[in-house]
Amino acid sequence: MRVAVTGTTGLLGRQVVERLSNKNIKVNALLRHPIDNSVTPSIDKDAKSTQVALYLSQLPGVTMVAGDATDLASCKQLVDNCDAIIAAHGPVKPPPIQSLFRLLPESDPVHSRSVNYVAVQNMIDVVKESKSCKRIVRVTGKGEEPTAFFTVLINMLGNMAKAWNYEGEQLLRTSGVDYTIIRPGVMGRNDIPTNKVRALADNGQDLKVTAVTHSQIAELCCDCLDYSNAAKTTLTAMNVDEGLGEDSYAPLLENVKADSREFPSTLLEEHKRGARNGAVILASFLAVFVSVSVAVLKSISGFVLGIFH
Repeated sequence: MRVAVTGTTGLLGRQVVERLSNKNIKVNALLRHPIDNSVTPSIDKDAKSTQVALYLSQLPGVTMVAGDATDLASCKQLVDNCDAIIAAHGPVKPPPIQSLFRLLPESDPVHSRSVNYVAVQNMIDVVKESKSCKRIVRVTGKGEEPTAFFTVLINMLGNMAKAWNYEGEQLLRTSGVDYTIIRPGVMGRNDIPTNKVRALADNGQDLKVTAVTHSQIAELCCDCLDYSNAAKTTLTAMNVDEGLGEDSYAPLLENVKADSREFPSTLLEEHKRGARNGAVILASFLAVFVSVSVAVLKSISGFVLGIFH
């Protein structure tokens, strides 16, 4: 078996590649920058992408493929002789002002539309042409509630990342190819219980948002490839109280079923409206804050001047 991986040097992608290698599964790992042999190889959380790339390139069965997921030709080269794709890539966090004022064109390769939507379409196109690649595993996030606080915030400050993630999901659901969409909880913390805490909900059903580790989601990305019933599924992956969940995803994956509900065909305008409303509220708050601050400063200045007169 050979698996293509995007987002190779990210906190999730690096663990996906290492896990696949440890399972003796060959990997084509997409890399946007050349390998730098002068750095110290490392996969630590704080390691630079060049260090991670060098570390991964030295793992058994890993082949680094130069390119970008937003480029169709790169995707064609990436999936050569592969059986599946694990799409663990995501947009780089933009400067807040750039996102708030929509200064980056949607056509730019680093914009969320390019990363979360165009790249997904590229993968669908190459899978349809491929004779061997049959499954796309895509890691996204919760995004069916355009007015939810964190959704609005991420859209405002992340070039509509949540919006384009959902539109990318819909590309997969309507493509006809086998897909597994994974909506994880909040990744980043490692100081959380991991004993009998894993929980899954299929059909894109909701679970209480919790912290999950990158390691857990990497495990799920890799393990779901072993389950044919996990094709055409949208899985929400969270943790529950210790002892109420599972130690591994295996017993959960055994019981997942293909998507059967009707997902909204698009939520783009709802997401954009939510972000616009959020920007208006933020601007109003800042205006009030500035007004109050000026008034307070004037009062202080008047008081101080009164003392010295």
